[in-house]
Amino acid sequence: MSYFVTLEGPDGCGKTTQAKLLADELKVAGYPVLLTREPGGTAIGDQIRRVLMSLDNRRMDAKTEFLLFSASRRQLVSEVIRPHLESGGVVVSDRFYDSSLAYQGYGHGLPLAELQSITGFITGGLVPDLTVLLDLPTQVGLARRRDGGNWNRLDDYDLAFHERARQGYLALARDDTARWRIVDADRPVETVHADILALVLARLGEAAT
Repeated sequence: MSYFVTLEGPDGCGKTTQAKLLADELKVAGYPVLLTREPGGTAIGDQIRRVLMSLDNRRMDAKTEFLLFSASRRQLVSEVIRPHLESGGVVVSDRFYDSSLAYQGYGHGLPLAELQSITGFITGGLVPDLTVLLDLPTQVGLARRRDGGNWNRLDDYDLAFHERARQGYLALARDDTARWRIVDADRPVETVHADILALVLARLGEAAT
């Protein structure tokens, strides 16, 4: 049984930590799990990631940004995600294309219909089975990022941009309630993890029946 889970949310919401915790627990439960991330997840994607995240590239155009994310995404889908799903595995991804809809679409104001069309071409129509939105107040997430010492070019956008991206995520979740689940990320790591694990295990159980 193949299953594709993505974790999404504003910067600082804890996706990377939660994705790893989830993948580790699913492995213990006997699922053939592959953990990956965006942008990156492949040798080519990791090179693109360095360009996207570097503070030296503050002049990057919004469309360039989207296309670079898409290029990394295409490599990840073709090289990593689709082969693992086709083998019957479970994929847990720290971000996927919904990040581009939230950040380049709602954040930068690029046309959603055009982004979705390009994304369909890039992914070959691949859609996650479940997307967990880790939601928290924008300023809380950015404060976490500052405290963590890994500030990057996207973090460096102004507060209004990040708030638009957060509201974009919430709009995407409202528009597709069958795929999305919202989890309050402004709580202790262990509490958030327990909620995500219970949610994913329930959905995996449903998929197996």
